[in-house]
Amino acid sequence: MKIVSYAEANGKLGGLIDEVVDDADYTVIFREGAEHAVIMSLDVFESLMETVHLFRNPANAAHLAKSIAQYRAGQTVQRERVDAEG
Repeated sequence: MKIVSYAEANGKLGGLIDEVVDDADYTVIFREGAEHAVIMSLDVFESLMETVHLFRNPANAAHLAKSIAQYRAGQTVQRERVDAEG
């Protein structure tokens, strides 16, 4: 994460966008006396929104948490991928 002032962001917006895309990170734009903002790549934003969507439903969140715990405990089975014919 990087934090820059509004004046700095305003002067090099194109470069900031390139940085967040290249680094898959985000930058906070600090504005004195106003709400701050964040710049991030569309890929990072979509991933974040997908995670929020998946965890919004309590039953789905519980299922995902259980699956993560099983993975961490080594309780997984690796299977071969089967491609569907189409």
